[in-house]
Amino acid sequence: MAIARDETTASAATAAHPEANVIPIRRAELPLSCPRPADSLWNMHPRVYLPIEDEPTKQVTCPYCGATYRLED
Repeated sequence: MAIARDETTASAATAAHPEANVIPIRRAELPLSCPRPADSLWNMHPRVYLPIEDEPTKQVTCPYCGATYRLED
């Protein structure tokens, strides 16, 4: 039960502050792929390349893990 409460709390925090979970990316880091090279091995999913520079908002979300990236420069 404690795990479910923690997940609910985390979801509520994410909903209240969606900008808190946005990962900034610089053009020098392109092409963007998720997971990124520094991510922990236990948390990996198949690598997917995300065309962030083609998005009008310069923001993209990984379809596997939900990580949101924003191109900063």
